[in-house]
Amino acid sequence: RDPSSLSLGDTSVLAGLYGPAEAKVSKELPDRAALEVLLRPKVGLPGVLERSREQLLRQTCEAVLLGVLHPRTAISLVLQVLSDAGSLLSCCLNAACMALLDAGLPLTALFCGVTCALQPDGTILLDPTARQEQEARAILTFAIASSERKVLMATTKGSCSVEEMQQCLAAAQRAADTVFQFYRDSVCRRYSKS
Repeated sequence: RDPSSLSLGDTSVLAGLYGPAEAKVSKELPDRAALEVLLRPKVGLPGVLERSREQLLRQTCEAVLLGVLHPRTAISLVLQVLSDAGSLLSCCLNAACMALLDAGLPLTALFCGVTCALQPDGTILLDPTARQEQEARAILTFAIASSERKVLMATTKGSCSVEEMQQCLAAAQRAADTVFQFYRDSVCRRYSKS
């Protein structure tokens, strides 16, 4: 598969999806495809943070991927960080969804990532820059499904009240509509070229 690139502001991630292909016997699952997600930092080797994000990305992808249609196979999703200027996890989620979509794998729904920064004064910023993330009281990233805007994954860093979290989620669900429209426009542009 040709790699797909996705940029969110000055944050950019390159995604490559390989498979479904024959799985190694040790990783083979008899009832569904085995999904592997690899997150490569811009420089150096992956660390604890990348491993944690890989797990969040894999669980989100598995929630929508109809892996039962490809039992005993392996699917590898490789995400290479090209630049990180903030909102990296949501950019990775969006790149992952675009890669799954581009590969034509069967999905129950699309999903997107939205990052919210809760400022000290309670203001909510969407898709914060790295500097805005540092100044924020809390950073919340949501993976939202296109069907009924359900939350597939949520992760927080910092502290916020339940009410503030609900406000951030509502803002993220509204922002998801823009991302899903971007997906539609991208697919239309790609496949309307003759």
